[in-house]
Amino acid sequence: MSTVTKPKTPVVAKSTVPPRKPVLTGDAAFAFGRENYVIMLVGVLVIIIGFMLMSGGKSSDPNVFNQDVFSFRRITLAPIVVLLGYGIEIFAIVKKAK
Repeated sequence: MSTVTKPKTPVVAKSTVPPRKPVLTGDAAFAFGRENYVIMLVGVLVIIIGFMLMSGGKSSDPNVFNQDVFSFRRITLAPIVVLLGYGIEIFAIVKKAK
């Protein structure tokens, strides 16, 4: 009979120092700085205001068309305000934190 020997497993030296856990404190814990988050909040509020400007124009009678749907506020002003809000959001993301 032939004898089969197991290959020896290499011995690896164990480290006596425990691995460090990353400590997230201060600005390292967030992707952006405080100022960026404030600007983002302002952008979200501007977007919400834009959508509120877009709402309305409903007719009380479904058989009668209400021309208020085509007002300056809903067709021109509200989309500009929403796009301005999205522009503020992009600016808040691109702006470097101090």
